[in-house]
Amino acid sequence: MTYNYRPNGVCARGISFDIEDGTVKNIKFSGGCSGNTQGVASLADGMDANELIERLAGIRCGFKNTSCPDQLAKAVAKALEE
Repeated sequence: MTYNYRPNGVCARGISFDIEDGTVKNIKFSGGCSGNTQGVASLADGMDANELIERLAGIRCGFKNTSCPDQLAKAVAKALEE
């Protein structure tokens, strides 16, 4: 199933991904810093959903209270709650 999430407090406008058997796949960011979001998506692809949340939650971007990786962690956590 594909999940779509609208991030808050970051440059990216959207995040989509699939979760299959507890594994996060097909991560795509809309907007944001292209190189960074592509890198995060590539590194996180195939990762266990709970491990992704543990590793990425709380990462900050500059003086912001969040980041694209943190927003991805929030998106995956929300998807797991559903």
